Amino acid sequence: MLIRLLTANTMKIIELDHYNLRAPRELLERLRLFYTETVGLSVGYRPRFQKFGYWLYAGDHAVLHLSESSQDNVMPTDQTSFNHAAFNCSGLEEFQQRLSKLGVEYSTARVPELKRVQLFFSDPAGNGVELSFPDD
Repeated sequence: MLIRLLTANTMKIIELDHYNLRAPRELLERLRLFYTETVGLSVGYRPRFQKFGYWLYAGDHAVLHLSESSQDNVMPTDQTSFNHAAFNCSGLEEFQQRLSKLGVEYSTARVPELKRVQLFFSDPAGNGVELSFPDD
């Protein structure tokens, strides 16, 4: 009982560090372009791993890891419960203009209780992306 209480009081999740998408090289390159040119992340430092890939940064933090996999090593989308990754952002109008200019279809939602505006769309692999903005 004492051990369980000590563990419960000292162990906690602090924050989400990153998420990882695995794809064959051709799709991986399309994802890199999408997340840099459309979402606005930037390619940054990545340690040497056995598999090819990229770390994409929001500021100083690598929030998205892209890792190469073979075609037979990719989980089919109908076997996952992943829905979307969300990014807190600024510049709602600029992002809306960017998405429209690039031909990215998106939907908009408002969360009045949180004073947030959300843009939802999909990346080239069909993964959901949410951009969340202050509702001024």
